[in-house]
Amino acid sequence: MIVTSEYTSLLRVRLSTHDAHYGGQLVNGAHMLSLFGDAATELAILCDGDEGLLVSYEHVEFLAPLYAGDFVEVKGRVSHIGNTSRRLEFEAYKVIAARPDVGASAADVLTEPLLVGRAVGTTVVKTEKQRISHHVAQEKY
Repeated sequence: MIVTSEYTSLLRVRLSTHDAHYGGQLVNGAHMLSLFGDAATELAILCDGDEGLLVSYEHVEFLAPLYAGDFVEVKGRVSHIGNTSRRLEFEAYKVIAARPDVGASAADVLTEPLLVGRAVGTTVVKTEKQRISHHVAQEKY
């Protein structure tokens, strides 16, 4: 097993009214998982030259709500590389908060990013699809 932080991903997106699922323009937590999935795809491409398949989450936490108009940064990194599996760690931060209470187009840049979610997952890239060699030992993690 290789332990690494060489492969990282950073995505920044604005959540739209289309992303809102509940009253008060609250965004469904599943949308954050979708963003983690996008980061996982990028990490697999960086690590192996193939999109791979995100097969599981070991751990998911939703720590604060997200709303339409918020800007979110999703950070991902490969923490372990097995023969075909890669352990991924994700964090999501709100960096700009929509302020509909002030005005329809008002928003505040947060002085400190707010951790809104995190997860640990596993992606798999079949050996025959891997285009980048990692010289991994025969054991799987």
